[in-house]
Formats: sequence, C-alpha cells, structure tokens
Amino acid sequence: MAAPILRGVRELLKHANFAPVPRRLRHKKKWAATEPKFPASQLALQNFDMTYSVQFGDLWPSIRVSLLSEQKYGALVNNFAAWDHVSAKLEQLSARDFVSDAISCWELEPESGHSATLSPDCSPNLRCFTFARGDVSCFPSARLGSLGVMDYYLMDAASLLPVLALGLQPGDIVLDLCAAPGGKTLALLQTGCCRNLAANDLSTARTSRLQKVLHSYVPQDIREGNRVRVTSWDGRKWGELEGDTYDRVLVDVPCTTDRHSLHEEENNIFQRSRKKERQMLPMLQVQLLAAGLLATKPGGHVVYSTCSLSHLQNEYVVQGTIELLANQYSIKVQVEDLSHFRKLFMDTFCFFPSCQVGELVIPNLMANFGPMYFCKMRRLT
Repeated sequence: MAAPILRGVRELLKHANFAPVPRRLRHKKKWAATEPKFPASQLALQNFDMTYSVQFGDLWPSIRVSLLSEQKYGALVNNFAAWDHVSAKLEQLSARDFVSDAISCWELEPESGHSATLSPDCSPNLRCFTFARGDVSCFPSARLGSLGVMDYYLMDAASLLPVLALGLQPGDIVLDLCAAPGGKTLALLQTGCCRNLAANDLSTARTSRLQKVLHSYVPQDIREGNRVRVTSWDGRKWGELEGDTYDRVLVDVPCTTDRHSLHEEENNIFQRSRKKERQMLPMLQVQLLAAGLLATKPGGHVVYSTCSLSHLQNEYVVQGTIELLANQYSIKVQVEDLSHFRKLFMDTFCFFPSCQVGELVIPNLMANFGPMYFCKMRRLT
C-alpha cells in the first residue's frame, strides 16, 4: 500500500515547478536568530493585544481598530500670527474651536460654582480647531502668514489637554522637561503667561526639531530674549540643578507612543534591539516625574502625561513617584481632581471612565484622538 503512494508522490514532485529558494532568503530552522523577524509594529500589536485586552476588556476591540485607523488632528491657532484671520479661515472649513466651545457651554451650565472654578484651572488664550465627531476631514497644511510666522500647528488635539490642565497664570516660571518635538512647548507659549520658559530634551536631534518649530511659529524677539531657554540636559537631574524653582512643570515623558508604534518602523521602541529600554521605561518615567516635582516650588503644579494606554506607565508611575517623594524626601504631593475636564471636553474626546488617578483619552472611530494620559499634581511641601 505504501509503495504506490510513494511512487505517486515522486511523480507529483517530478512534474511540479518549484522555484529554487534564493540563498539570501534561506534560513536554518534550528537557529532562532536566523528565523524571519516580525516588524516592530507587528510586535507592538501582539504586545498590546496581550496586555490591553486584559486592562480594557470589552473596550479593547474598538480601541484597537481606532489605533489602526487614520488619526484625527486639531489645528492649534498661532497667536503670534493674525489669529483672528486664521480662526475665520478655519471656521470656513466647518471646524470649531473645541476649547472656546467647551468653556462657553460650561459657563452656561445652571449648576452653581462652575464658572468660578473653571478659569484658574484652564490655561488661557488657547484656540484649537477640530472637525466634529465622525467628520474625517483633514486640515490643509499650515502656511506662512502675513506676519512672517506659520498660521497654525497641526497636532493631536488631545495633546493640548495636558497644557490646558496645567492652568498657567500670568507671570509663571514654567519648565517643559521633555519638550521635543515641540507641540506642547508651542502651546505653552501661546498662553502668553510664561515669564520664563525652559524647554528641555535630552536628545540633541530632538531639540533641533524643537528649535525648528519655534523658529517657524514664534517671533525672533521672543525666541532670542530671556523668555525661552532650550537645553539638552538629563531631565532626571533637574531637581538637583534647579530645585524649588518653577511655578508650573510639564512632564511629558518618553513612553511606548502606542499609535506611532503601530504605524512606523523607524525609531520604534518595539524593535528587538530596544527591548531592555522598553522594559526600563516605567523606572525612567518615575525618575523624570520625581525630578519635575523637585524642580517645582512648594505650592506649584505639575502635569504628568504620556501618549500610552498602559496603566504601568500612567497611574502606577504617578502613585509610585508620590510614594517615593514622601519616603525619601518627606515631600507631600496631592493629586488634583480633573473630573471636570472629562465633562468639559466630552463632546470632543472619548475618555476612559475608570482611571485610578488622572484622565485618559482613548481612541474612538468617531473621535480618533489620543491615546493621551494626563494627571495634575500639586506639591504641598
């Protein structure tokens, strides 16, 4: 019985047209190092499927498809340009300033006390236009305006929330500890509140990108005066360098950049060669947040933010850092309630309802911004 089957297989192989495998594509099955490698974006998706399906449960499938879909952007109006003319042009595209609209609706709320508590909590003078939920229209590329600077800056509109939450006041001394590529730094300057702004990033290549953004959007007299200082120092040491100095500190830490990791191979933290760096991220994030809090004056405010969905990089980092400062430095830090932010901007963004501390914008096909986690803290001592 076996002999006819074997003869049939030989005949089939004789007539089959098998192309030889090119030498460069051959690999030894027994050596793992020579197996074909998954792209970093595929490794990222596998990682997210394992961890986020547990963290988010039934919400994960909708978040997943949104992360893999085209992202929505907002247009941050440049107040150093002819901002009223720029706003009018954006309105003609049927886009709306989500900040202005949200604050106007909030002030009309019949519940007492809202308008009284809102103004000190939101950084002023920020105008960011978005298209309505479900509208996937795209903004045209920004152009050089009549005043010699670009009209608006395209960014994930959720990236503006940490700057809004920081609640800048006129005359504040401000630190942006991990500033590149520059969108949030630019937004800080748009408020008109920064007496001095220190914008730092460890990477000189990234600070070069930051300088280009500032050069394109900010007038020369502001860039080259004493108001803006760009540095490439190790942010983990900032508490030693300039402790108890700043009124407001933004700590937008390096993270797994979830959306980027699913769409770009270049500089992807899920590359096999960066596995150890990825595993060490929470420790780096704790060190940076601790440095930011140490650089803040007692009574000052810090906003911690990431563009990751991971609670290991979000709530756990915040809670771990507060515990670290209490134990090692006897410094008390209080997490501020941002639930009013969720209500304020719920028409524009989709928020995760179950954060232990802080707020998290989750991607949603109808409002495909984020992810963006942000948590506001006040240093008490």
